[in-house]
Amino acid sequence: MKTNAEIADALQRIADLLEIQGENVFRIRAYRNAARTVAELPEGVAAMIGRGEDLTELPGIGEDLGGKITELARTGHVPLLDRLARRLPGELAEMMRLPGLGPKRVALVHEKLHIKTLAELKAAAAAGRLREVPGIGAKTEKTILAALRRVDHAEKRTRLAFAEQIAKPLLAHLRSFEGVRDCVVAGSFRRRRETVGDLDILVTCPDGARVVEHFVAYADVRDVVSQGPTRSTVRLHSGMQVDLRVVPEDSYGAALLYFTGSKAHNIAVRKLAIAKKIKINEYGVFKGTKRIAGRTEKDVYACVGLPYIEPEIREDRGEIEAARKHRLPRLVTVGDVRGEMHAHTDATDGEDTLADMAAAAHERGYEYLAITDHTKRLAMVHGQTARRLATQIAKIERLNSRLRGFTILKGAEVDILDDGSLDLPDDILKELDFTVCSIHYKFALSQEQQTERVLRAMDNRYFRIFGHPTGRLIGERDAYPIDMERILRGALERGCYMEVNAQPDRLDLSDTHCRLAKEIGVKVAIATDAHRTSDLDKLRFGVDQARRGWLEADDVLNTRSVGALRKLLKRA
Repeated sequence: MKTNAEIADALQRIADLLEIQGENVFRIRAYRNAARTVAELPEGVAAMIGRGEDLTELPGIGEDLGGKITELARTGHVPLLDRLARRLPGELAEMMRLPGLGPKRVALVHEKLHIKTLAELKAAAAAGRLREVPGIGAKTEKTILAALRRVDHAEKRTRLAFAEQIAKPLLAHLRSFEGVRDCVVAGSFRRRRETVGDLDILVTCPDGARVVEHFVAYADVRDVVSQGPTRSTVRLHSGMQVDLRVVPEDSYGAALLYFTGSKAHNIAVRKLAIAKKIKINEYGVFKGTKRIAGRTEKDVYACVGLPYIEPEIREDRGEIEAARKHRLPRLVTVGDVRGEMHAHTDATDGEDTLADMAAAAHERGYEYLAITDHTKRLAMVHGQTARRLATQIAKIERLNSRLRGFTILKGAEVDILDDGSLDLPDDILKELDFTVCSIHYKFALSQEQQTERVLRAMDNRYFRIFGHPTGRLIGERDAYPIDMERILRGALERGCYMEVNAQPDRLDLSDTHCRLAKEIGVKVAIATDAHRTSDLDKLRFGVDQARRGWLEADDVLNTRSVGALRKLLKRA
């Protein structure tokens, strides 16, 4: 049986290949939505099929898609994907993810130059042959070649959300073994980095050898790399490597600190220990040969005179000094967030109605939800004209008149045009509670041009929040060049804010830009950019990113009541 990540990957590949062929946009979107649904399921599709559950009850999954998902889960293959792969061989889908190459250009490159692989594409770009393809000039060719060189040197890493999908059932499997007490994924996963290399799992259990046997018997294990009485390394069918260590309870805290990292943070802690003539390693804290601590991380930190430091900020970026001075931030939590500030409906490219989105937000305990559908520049997703937006505003006002204890905020995700103007006129924007203003095209401008474009947009008094501010898609599309410090200082001067987009493929702002925003004094909105009700559950990924950037509740707009939020959103 295949994992959810593998099934989602296959569905996404079908969508990519259909797009290269120029297939119906709604059919392509159905496969993309199905991939997203599968990737976000809280349990394995294989387990659901085993219980005889009807996959057509999942959102957006009809009989045809349900059958294909079942076949993918059982065999890893489906005839449609095999046919497409024969017709469009090689790595054409992967080419689509390179800057400068959309589906139409990939089809032309394949047709004109008979290129099938990334290696062939790189050779053609290096030789200047891509310019033979209509629409590809020297600048685009150079961009493609630079992206291919980055791919060559990129470390194989998995997005945090996919790593979570892989880790969750594996942890459940380990916890099902009698005698297992502590069981946690350490490493970059625990520090909530946006991508993860391997999974490092720590377990406490009296019978280490049998836990290891239970671990290697996990159904998703493809290869057992090594196996011993207290540790083992396996490779899963997804390709991810997992290291298991069974540690004594007395050493659990020290081991957890050691294997959580980061390496730089651990070195800094050990230097403090050396100054106090003690030794810290994965087995505990030692004074001479005597172990004096190690059961908990808090005990280990206390031995070097530090309070507990949250995993997300263990990067040796000033946290040790802040801890010594008792100035560690009280990091924002999911529970601090009181409302959603970026959500779409079926009026544009969302899947659910306005009423359904509002009900889902209310059910999650939120006080408010902002509806921010796209504007007309994004014609491919039926972006809203001023007239259609006015109709939606009236609908929201009618719904709000019937709601008690919950508010729908009137918003829009307004495109920033290439000249820095906004996509809709001021006379409709002024009717909104606020705007999320975003860039969706012209990513290849120079840093100076892109920065000036955004600053000109911020000059508009109805510009409130800069959405997904670098435009990156993790592992697929680099950030466009932009001077983030100038943008943040410009936002502060104009009374604008930034978004931390919680979509796992965006996580934009980055952690370092979150930290810079805090230092400059610009507040952020942590928002899911939800396109369906289930997307509201992705908030935790945005909170993780904010925490890695040292953000506290006061640094975040939507930790406030709706009344306090409205005051902040007013621009003089």
